[in-house]
Amino acid sequence: MPTPQVYLDNASTTPTDPRVLKAMLPYFSEEYGNPESLHTKGKNALIAIDNARETIAEILNCRPSEIIFCGTATEANNLAILGTARATTQNIHVITSSIEHSAVRNPFEQLEKEGFSVTHVSSDKEGFINPQDIKKAITPQTTLVSIMYANNEIGTIEPIKEIGKICQHHKIIFHTDACQAAAMDPLDVNELNLSLLTLNGSKIHGPKGIGILYVKQGIKIEPIIFGGSHEKGLRAGTHNVPGIVGFAEALKILREEKDKGNAHLILLRDKLIEGILKTIPDTYLNGPSPSSNKRLPANASITFKEINGQELLLQMDEAGIYVSSGAACSAGTEKPSATLCSIGLPQNSLHGTIRFSFGRQNTENDVAYVLKTLPEIVKKLRQRT
Repeated sequence: MPTPQVYLDNASTTPTDPRVLKAMLPYFSEEYGNPESLHTKGKNALIAIDNARETIAEILNCRPSEIIFCGTATEANNLAILGTARATTQNIHVITSSIEHSAVRNPFEQLEKEGFSVTHVSSDKEGFINPQDIKKAITPQTTLVSIMYANNEIGTIEPIKEIGKICQHHKIIFHTDACQAAAMDPLDVNELNLSLLTLNGSKIHGPKGIGILYVKQGIKIEPIIFGGSHEKGLRAGTHNVPGIVGFAEALKILREEKDKGNAHLILLRDKLIEGILKTIPDTYLNGPSPSSNKRLPANASITFKEINGQELLLQMDEAGIYVSSGAACSAGTEKPSATLCSIGLPQNSLHGTIRFSFGRQNTENDVAYVLKTLPEIVKKLRQRT
């Protein structure tokens, strides 16, 4: 009997929904024109982009002209952070948090090299950023605040709306990386008091290689990629038409099915968390309580004491269970997770943390297989130490 294949690394990337793939296919082999071209094939591609832009704008409650298509969410984050900071003429202070994804953290490090003053606001032990800490960090020179909507490692959903109100009151640009939170409410950029918002396709059962940046009308921003005048001069390069179409379709499906989808994810997540904590001693959950409604429906970050996370990951891989140790974008580095350090995880536990993240394709049978297989793997690894 073949080994089951259980993919629980959906916070890294999700399988593309067949409905999304179906929407994309014509733009590979039939309507493959360059949308900048004046002929019919080009016009048809442009129409597809315009329709996708309108779909996304309707979901975010913004103008279609405020949606900028990028190659990835990382690119969109760089454009948001570097583009707005560099466009300032006077204010050179920016604020972010201690738990950001590297796609936000590293652009802020670049700004420091360019002479900007950067304040990193710390989280509490569950990964929450206190809006009052943001308020205290603001100075007359502050031009930008960037705080993620939901943490990619431990699933904490941040008080973005409250932080947005503070930024709005002080007339400061506010950006959020919402890649992990596309199925959360609200996603209305006006209700969230946002100036900039990042999303991508690979986290929502859409295609890889496509990200979007919402840029509120009137925000000054400079390009970081130079070439043609695409995307209002903010993102040079030929449009990824299949990716754009696929992203819009994926976001539409996600929002239409979010209530049912989130309920399914919560059911699987809670079964897994309860099962692991009951059957495997010396384990604990990182981030908010699942009952608080302030944790992502798909996320379970669990620390296994006296275990090397990389060894555990490899043993699980051999058993057909695919997960991440911390964030996938940090995999392969000896540097401990900034998020896990920020929440005060003991030094000897930093490398024993596994992130399980569910997608719409996962089932209760997947959870049952993990709960059947994982205790024995952990037991054997602990016996070696």
